[in-house]
Amino acid sequence: MENSIYQVYEDEIQSLEEEIKMLAEKYEDSQQESTFFSDEEILMSMKSFQTEFQGELKGQESPSDLKAQLESLETDLSFLMKFTGIWFTSHSKKTVEKTGSRTIQKHRLSGNCHSLPFQLEFQLLEIKSKESVSAVITDLNVIMESGEYSGVSKFVSSTEEHGNLLPFFRSLSSYAEWYEHRRCTFLHFKTRYPDIVKLPEGLLGDYIVLRNPEPSGFELMIVWKIHVDEDGRTTPVLDLLTKVPEQVLEQNITTIENAPTCFRSMLLLFGIETAIENLIKVVGLKK
Repeated sequence: MENSIYQVYEDEIQSLEEEIKMLAEKYEDSQQESTFFSDEEILMSMKSFQTEFQGELKGQESPSDLKAQLESLETDLSFLMKFTGIWFTSHSKKTVEKTGSRTIQKHRLSGNCHSLPFQLEFQLLEIKSKESVSAVITDLNVIMESGEYSGVSKFVSSTEEHGNLLPFFRSLSSYAEWYEHRRCTFLHFKTRYPDIVKLPEGLLGDYIVLRNPEPSGFELMIVWKIHVDEDGRTTPVLDLLTKVPEQVLEQNITTIENAPTCFRSMLLLFGIETAIENLIKVVGLKK
């Protein structure tokens, strides 16, 4: 009886010893795995992970970085607007077609170039490939008040035909600069010589009348057109027309007939402002 009890105890002890041995082997294995990397290697791995994580953050960019980029772009846009005189006031777009790599959007763009309002309507066709993206403008329509800006009508028609916006904006800027210069010149002389300078169509007209305050009937009309050819080249064209009473014409027929030619010569020699002012002084001396 006692022998059987001892046997049970021995079996239990042996079982516990085997379990302890197995756990000891597992512990040794785990220790070997943990010491496979040195402390230096573990630290280097941690630093490498930290560097990669920071690089991902930089790639995504923080809100403050994006805000700084936006402010920089707004500054550049403001500079370009002041430099060219072109200010965009509204823009809208609508997707007309989108199939695979092909997208067609309809755009409407409004703005001012100096004091000239304009509006553009066009379709933009984008075709994407693995290597690049190509874009083509079609159905371009340029809306301007042709009655007031008749000098650009031919160029506008050429722009609509070829669908090239860059030359359009370049020539529009040049035309608007001359348009504004003419307005300021007319205002200057009307302010300085109010009794002689007349503006029948106001400051936005393309001619001024020089009239002697005395009732002599002697008048000079300076016509100032701004011509834009089909290639977008802008040229100011000035000419002189005379209105002279018959008695004055009989006495000074040669002088009056040569007046337009002399005016064009003065334009070449002295420039627009000086040539006009010389004529104003001549008209003011006529009795």
